[in-house]
Amino acid sequence: MIDSLSSEISSYWQTLWVLLKTPFLHSSLIWGIVPLYFGWLMNELTSDKKSFNTAIQSGFSFLWAGLHWSQIYFQKGGGLSLIFRNGLPTINFMVTLLVLIIGATAFISGIRKRYPKYGSFLGHARFANYFMIAIFAMQSNYLAWTWDRLIAIVGFAVPIWIVVHFTFKPIRGR
Repeated sequence: MIDSLSSEISSYWQTLWVLLKTPFLHSSLIWGIVPLYFGWLMNELTSDKKSFNTAIQSGFSFLWAGLHWSQIYFQKGGGLSLIFRNGLPTINFMVTLLVLIIGATAFISGIRKRYPKYGSFLGHARFANYFMIAIFAMQSNYLAWTWDRLIAIVGFAVPIWIVVHFTFKPIRGR
């Protein structure tokens, strides 16, 4: 049983590794992914406390990713081309739309120094870049969305957060 569990964890780790390295294998994705890593680093260097600066940083990262992902919906002729399957928008379109909405809300909230009702979580969104980085290759249509990839992203989120949190804790917010 332990060998089976170890094998599963190893398989999901390899899946996550593919998700993280794929953007660096395609030059068209590098300009989109590097600012997300930089944004994550900057977010991790800021204070643990809720702040409008974190909201601006997170909002910018969300907008950056969302705008990069939305490129696929515009054809060379300049028209909007939404991809639908069985009459419903694809997961890529829905995630892109959600990221753009959250990004705009966080960015504007940070600039205005006022959160919308129930929106103060936007000042705590430091770790959100991990999720955008992890789904970047799928959202850019270089890899397909699969349950294994989603499980790998979610399954390693807490261990990666712990490592990142304690790595940057000594220098955070100075």
